[in-house]
Amino acid sequence: MTAALSPDRFQVREDGSPERLAIDTIRTLAMDAVQRANSGHPGTPMALAPIAHTLWSQFLRYDPETPDWPNRDRFVLSCGHASMLLYAVLHLADVREIDAQGRKTGQPAVSLDDIKQFRQLGSKTPGHPEYRMTTGVETTTGPLGQGCGNSVGMAIAARWLGASFNRDGFTLFDNDVYVFCSDGDLMEGVASEAASMAGHLKLSNLCWVYDSNHITIEGKTDLAFDEDVAKRFEAYGWKSIIVEDAEDTTAFARAIETFKATDDRPTLILVKSVIGIGFPTRAGTQKAHSDAPGEDEIRGAKKSYGWPEDAQFLVPEEAKKSFSEAVARRGQPLREEWDQTFERYRKAHPDLAAILDDLRRGKVPGGWEAELPTFEADAKGMASREASGKVLNAIAARAPWLVGGAADLSPSTKTDIKDAPSLEADTPGGRNMHFGIREHAMGAIANGMALTYLRPYTGTFMVFSDYMRPPIRLAAIMEIPVIFVFTHDSIGVGEDGPTHQPIEQLAALRAIPGLDTIRPGDANEAAVAWKVALTHTHEPTALIFSRQPIQTLDRSQYAAASGLEKGGYVLADSADNGDGAPEIILIGTGSELPLVVAAHEKLASEGVRSRVVSLPSWYLFEKQDAAYRDSVFPRAVRVRLAVEQGGSLGWDRYVGPDGGTVTMSTFGASAPIARLQEKFGFTLDNVCKVARDLMEKAK
Repeated sequence: MTAALSPDRFQVREDGSPERLAIDTIRTLAMDAVQRANSGHPGTPMALAPIAHTLWSQFLRYDPETPDWPNRDRFVLSCGHASMLLYAVLHLADVREIDAQGRKTGQPAVSLDDIKQFRQLGSKTPGHPEYRMTTGVETTTGPLGQGCGNSVGMAIAARWLGASFNRDGFTLFDNDVYVFCSDGDLMEGVASEAASMAGHLKLSNLCWVYDSNHITIEGKTDLAFDEDVAKRFEAYGWKSIIVEDAEDTTAFARAIETFKATDDRPTLILVKSVIGIGFPTRAGTQKAHSDAPGEDEIRGAKKSYGWPEDAQFLVPEEAKKSFSEAVARRGQPLREEWDQTFERYRKAHPDLAAILDDLRRGKVPGGWEAELPTFEADAKGMASREASGKVLNAIAARAPWLVGGAADLSPSTKTDIKDAPSLEADTPGGRNMHFGIREHAMGAIANGMALTYLRPYTGTFMVFSDYMRPPIRLAAIMEIPVIFVFTHDSIGVGEDGPTHQPIEQLAALRAIPGLDTIRPGDANEAAVAWKVALTHTHEPTALIFSRQPIQTLDRSQYAAASGLEKGGYVLADSADNGDGAPEIILIGTGSELPLVVAAHEKLASEGVRSRVVSLPSWYLFEKQDAAYRDSVFPRAVRVRLAVEQGGSLGWDRYVGPDGGTVTMSTFGASAPIARLQEKFGFTLDNVCKVARDLMEKAK
């Protein structure tokens, strides 16, 4: 591990220049905002102000007037707790706001009043940067390591866009991705996974700037972290550069120049800094990491900068003018040149330009729905993962920016696009991604790709959704339409046993607000599930598929699979045959849906009137109006039975006080699937018995 800077020998390099004035403005805004909020993290913004200023004013290709310019460089603050660094930079750069419809509002992205409202309800300056809430925030960060993972996805997407759209004489995409990350980021496994993949793909458009301040909340990092990070990244295939002092902006600028000249690998710039530089007693200690520093510490820091000690939220006009002009002076001409190039491109390559227009608007190309396959009734059926693979390939032919893969499981998850090249270092425009056994990074990378215009999908076994929960949750928070494919969804996994048989995972996915979790009940529902996923623009989707074959239902006898678009629908009903209103509602999802249909038929032969409800998406069903929901679940029919090879959590919402479930209350076991279904009660006889028992109990 490289030695830390000693806080008792730090040197704030004040020289009276407009650049230093802007650097100190970033610092003082950070400490003033944290102090007013009585909450936050001032130390890292203070330490990183010089290198943030250098990057933005000298290198970042960014037009403050058009912050959604497609070929802009991306800046990711992975250490999201240092959010005041970003807010102060956005304010000084005079970045202009873009609304939810992509229109310029004429307002600043972050005003001084917004900074004064740091961490307050409804403000544009939340505790951690949030995508969609604040213009200039490229991704939501806070859980450490996630921004690092997102940045790899952004760099992959930038190279993919360049390979797919650049033509001779027309360079539309050649942007870089910069990340500020912390000791904590690089301790997290997701950052390690993502860095490994970035090195493998030789992402020379990716630069991580590592703030090595050797401080975490508990104290010095050597309590738990003493490896040589630079050597570690060299082993990943990165170029490592060390900057001995964050105050040395000349050395940092040389490091960025080296990054820009490197064309065969990503770059890590390790910058040694003093957290809370300028604080009289807290500098270089864990006390500078978080919480309000107190008036005495702030006055002492301001004194060391030559700043008016009693001034609060002071933004000297010279500081803002010099910084904003420096950023715009480089970025605006580049953006204007891009606009002109794109207009020429539109005339030379109209088809590609139209695709790019759709891509920027998040639209799927017209006519793709006509490619969706339909599946004939088949008692033997097919695994829903098999159906999913067929649907994916049909859609992929019409949606060229549908790009993804699996965590070393595509032969099992059926997530490969046939006859399409792999996305590798030498083929950046490939469509089949090989994430390796890196589920956590896979999710974070997919999020970064979605934030850069692509429609990514991932694939792994459902039990490993536990490894992916943080990026899935962040996809939902950011409202980005990533598609997470999970197969091997139940005890139907069979002999692999309880370690690979998901039980609680389905409930855990359904619990994430804004995530559409869909578990199709046959091949035709699988096709509609993919249709729904692709039409989502602000929701991620978890598609849940089986390993084992599922009967393909006869849709001439039962309701159309398109009912899935409403989340749940009446598949069969005793009233359809003139037998009268149902006495019991049988509810099924996934591989249990045909079992519920069989129970319906058997009970009918015994004179029991029942209704079958397919309920593959609770999320979509709850979006329907009360009249529709009541039409599916009439209040008068109080006896209800849900059958699902997962935990019972949440089913009480639909079965009610007089209902019951055939679900899992323990982990599974290693055995052939038929023995498991018998052991855990997923048989026709048991479902019918439980149904009759519920009806008897309700009398």
